[in-house]
Amino acid sequence: MIYCGIDWAERHHDVALVDEDGELLAKRRICDDAAGYRLLLDLLAEYGDSEHHPIPVAIETSRGLLVAVLRQSTRKVFAINPMAAARYRDRHSVSRKKSDAGDALVLANILRTDMHAHRPLPADSDLAQAVTVLARAQQDATWNRQQHSNQLRSLLREFYPAALDAFATWQNGLCRPEARELLKLAPTPAQAARLTRVQIRSALKRAGRSRGIETEAERLREVFRGDYAHQPQIVEDALGRQMLALIGQLDAACTAADELAKAVEEVFPQHPDAEVITSFPGLGIQLGARVLAEIGDDRGRFADARGLKAYAGSSPVTRASGKKESITRRMVKNDRLNHAGYLWSFAALTASPGAKAHYRRRRDNHGDWHAAAQRNLFNRMIGQLYFCLQNRTPYSEHTAFPTPLAVAA
Repeated sequence: MIYCGIDWAERHHDVALVDEDGELLAKRRICDDAAGYRLLLDLLAEYGDSEHHPIPVAIETSRGLLVAVLRQSTRKVFAINPMAAARYRDRHSVSRKKSDAGDALVLANILRTDMHAHRPLPADSDLAQAVTVLARAQQDATWNRQQHSNQLRSLLREFYPAALDAFATWQNGLCRPEARELLKLAPTPAQAARLTRVQIRSALKRAGRSRGIETEAERLREVFRGDYAHQPQIVEDALGRQMLALIGQLDAACTAADELAKAVEEVFPQHPDAEVITSFPGLGIQLGARVLAEIGDDRGRFADARGLKAYAGSSPVTRASGKKESITRRMVKNDRLNHAGYLWSFAALTASPGAKAHYRRRRDNHGDWHAAAQRNLFNRMIGQLYFCLQNRTPYSEHTAFPTPLAVAA
């Protein structure tokens, strides 16, 4: 049995091959290009790599062209956490010396000694990987949009409270195109106070608003002309210029989030699991795509529902030592899936009577706080999702949350 370890770097990669006894058979440095990838495949083939007997590979990343090349066959690729690799390195050297070639050897020895304790990359389909790329990009764009919105709000509190009062009644507030269009038209409170009804109506129409324009224009005009404190004029103008720069960043973030959301809506429904996922209460196109992006469509990835629950961070962790025992929430988890689960369980409270009853039971009978009750609900529903995906069965409210009378019968 031959094992391969690859120390990944931006410009080059170090490769090491060891046998069952830990003897170094070959080591080589390859470039991060097509020629380097061919050299790696030729090196693996020289030591017996084939379609039926592929050499397993350990590497410290799960993404990139090199990983894509290695995953094109039936080869098992293990993405080893760099922190775990550092702990393995200390087993072989107490002097804490480090080199790229030595790290590649450490990765190869990890597979030689503890391959059974590590999980290979899932064998997801190309469509599932495409959904993963788009869903994660849309999630990042949404977080980025919120970050820019918070920065803009913090700046407006310093010199432009009228804008915050004017947009407070709108859903999504500063992220709305009407708010951004008005702030571009009047970047300072002094300019906003001089806006006419015609200018405000025109800005609302340019932003795409078609209803209630007259009433909204009158309300905005009254707010902008309200009595507020002001910065010195030269300072106010400087802050207005800073705000325009933030508006440009927020515009780009909003556009990126919207375009990626449309891309997810086009790709996700094509996946065979989309129908099962969206049958669950609280899971729509965007949130369902995020769930599929993190769990994939490799049915053998998780041995049972408990593995998926631990991966999502919904199941608790028990720590016991002697007479002491504590049950706490799981800290090591897939943060993206855990975040999607929080939104999923929150939306399910209004979409599913059984989910709401389960949440109230956790709050009233078990004394859970809001977050703990939601996490318990997510833990139950993701177990149900695992069962439905394994059996290709859509969600059933009566099966998921049977009534007490049916349980008694």
